[in-house]
Amino acid sequence: MNPGTPKNPTTPTGPAAPAVLDAEETAAEENTAKDAAYSLDKGAAEAEGEQAVADDAEAGSAPGPAQDLDPDAALKGSDDDSDFTDPDFDASGKESSGLASAAAAVAAAGLGVVALSGSWTGKIAAERETLIGQIKTSSGGTAAQQISEIYGDAWHSTALVNGLFALLALLVGVFALVRPAFGAPSPHPQPGWVRAVATAGIALGVLGLVISIGMYFDLIVALPTAQ
Repeated sequence: MNPGTPKNPTTPTGPAAPAVLDAEETAAEENTAKDAAYSLDKGAAEAEGEQAVADDAEAGSAPGPAQDLDPDAALKGSDDDSDFTDPDFDASGKESSGLASAAAAVAAAGLGVVALSGSWTGKIAAERETLIGQIKTSSGGTAAQQISEIYGDAWHSTALVNGLFALLALLVGVFALVRPAFGAPSPHPQPGWVRAVATAGIALGVLGLVISIGMYFDLIVALPTAQ
């Protein structure tokens, strides 16, 4: 070993130092160039992606993943008023109010009352039969004939007219009760007062019909006799 050689090597300060500096500057410039190229490529890719999304939106294509996250998107796409049908709505778009059933129930109750109390129609029919009986017995006749022609026929005419009103009340009341069973089903039940009034009309109709049949066939009260 040469005693004049230094034990610790040092960085050369001669012509080799500029070469090392040039190599480091070249590497730095290459890295800078790579970073710039990467930024340009990334910007171009993002621009292409935005252009593709805009083209898809103009063409009416399906929404992207970001749009799929909207919870109202499916509801907005499936909301179609033209396909909505409700049996409780009529053609004009108004909800059915059950007016037919309510009117039928009230009419049944009214007809039942008329069947029990009598009507102007029954009174006219009775007066007509009385007049016909008087005409028939004006030229003579027995007491039994006069009772039958003048009183009995008028009695039976009144019972017949009242029986017709009672039967009509019965039929209308039944219609009011069974009306919801026909046609499109309704999600709303029939109001309680409609069922109550219809039931009352049916009861009055049945009672009036029984009384009218009994009066017509002289089962409740018999005709007076000449003796």
